[in-house]
Amino acid sequence: MNLFRAWQLSDIEARTLLGDMAQRTWARWKDGSIYRIDRDLRARMAILMGIHKGLRYLFSDPARGYAWIRKPNAAFNGQSALDVMMRGEITDLIDLRSYLDAERGAW
Repeated sequence: MNLFRAWQLSDIEARTLLGDMAQRTWARWKDGSIYRIDRDLRARMAILMGIHKGLRYLFSDPARGYAWIRKPNAAFNGQSALDVMMRGEITDLIDLRSYLDAERGAW
């Protein structure tokens, strides 16, 4: 939840990044009632945290990293990182994390 607040995501954006989570489930999560987390959701959460970590390595000012999520990027054909992630596929999240890892020289 803190990550989604830092990235200033709408409920729809957050739910999409979590694999099209149901609105009712999302409402429970926002209230602090998190129950069972399946394999796909766990993987998505781990990848999102890896993206966050990559941004923290690339930007010494956290606010710049948070803002980067929404800025157009030539590496993504003028789309923002959020546009890429909003396609909804887990592979889009993986691709973005791989891009950030390569940018910071982790690979």
